[in-house]
Amino acid sequence: MAYSSIFSTNFTRFSYTRPVNHQLSYPPSLPSTSLQYSNNRREFPVPSVASIPYQPINVDYLEGEFRGHGVTFESIDDSCVAKMALDNGSTATLMLPSGLITSYKAPMWHGGAVELLHTSVFEGDEGEAVIQGGVSLALNCEGDNEVSWSPSNWTLRDIRGNSKDSIKVEMISGDSENLVETRHIVTLQEDVLSSEILVSNSKPSPLQWTGSIMSHLTVSSPEATYALGLEGSNFLNIPPFLSNFGIIPPDFDQQIDSYIGQLWSQMGLKRFFSGSAQRNEKNASKVKRKQRESEEEMEGEEEDGYKQLNKQMSRIYTSAPRFFTVIDRGRRNSIVVGRDGFDEVYMFSPGSNHEIYGEYAYICIGQSAMLKPVILGPGEVWLGCQHLHNPNL
Repeated sequence: MAYSSIFSTNFTRFSYTRPVNHQLSYPPSLPSTSLQYSNNRREFPVPSVASIPYQPINVDYLEGEFRGHGVTFESIDDSCVAKMALDNGSTATLMLPSGLITSYKAPMWHGGAVELLHTSVFEGDEGEAVIQGGVSLALNCEGDNEVSWSPSNWTLRDIRGNSKDSIKVEMISGDSENLVETRHIVTLQEDVLSSEILVSNSKPSPLQWTGSIMSHLTVSSPEATYALGLEGSNFLNIPPFLSNFGIIPPDFDQQIDSYIGQLWSQMGLKRFFSGSAQRNEKNASKVKRKQRESEEEMEGEEEDGYKQLNKQMSRIYTSAPRFFTVIDRGRRNSIVVGRDGFDEVYMFSPGSNHEIYGEYAYICIGQSAMLKPVILGPGEVWLGCQHLHNPNL
């Protein structure tokens, strides 16, 4: 059954308060104060900006302006779907003005094409059809006046290439008041789908931004899914990132509460230790041991080079290789995930206690700048990129 508003940009949340558009945040119950792990202070700001209303898109104009590049346009309510298609069978679907990539179908060794992205469609608060998942941007820029801005309304700027070799779609979003410009460039090649972010700072003062390129990769089940190449990478367990396009199973509430409990436990232990060490050496020793155990649960080093993703997990790898492989033994395919510019990799698994090939049969991978924000000086430009490579041809 088709929905007339299946690509609606009005997003809701399963059981959480709705966050602002296209930004990363933590659940409302997590305190917005800085969180400390070991001796490094790592801040996770919760953005607060109003949503920007979308304007209707003239599909007839786009069809005439960008004809001949291998892209077709379809109007759905106030949104527009741009469909990219190559002659070898690779296709990608992009929503405007939200910038969400809802589909990447790649040709396989057996001759057919397989969907590599995971999306979820459900009914919103007002009866509209809502879509989540795919590949999306969740960015937050902040200047010296501590006023934050997040690109949420993308304008199509240019399309280059053709259906034979490659297609490049360039979108732009800017904030004239804060003199920030962000470009989102999606490139479809025969065996790669790339998403680039280019941030320009025209301010006379530095700009700080945090965020991620979030990708929901569809799998048969996390039980049959493995990550190759992460052995030796340091990681930090964190609560799941919440964004308008992110998919979080309802049963992850318990894990979120567990993370929050661990964080508050660490903070409380430190306060207790400072007062009890002088009074009772035995109690101080217990506190130190508990604090050590808690920190070990939060941080670690990946020991498995063929890591099964069947358990619930939400973590940032701080020293992962630039390229690693995700294998789905159930669907007998794989995908190589690569990055440029980003230092971190966010990985989320809903666990294998859900229906196989169902709503929560996916792995979320984000090329991230959350623990270490990107600092742009006046006039500087930063470029980050994610590559989804199809090795199954």
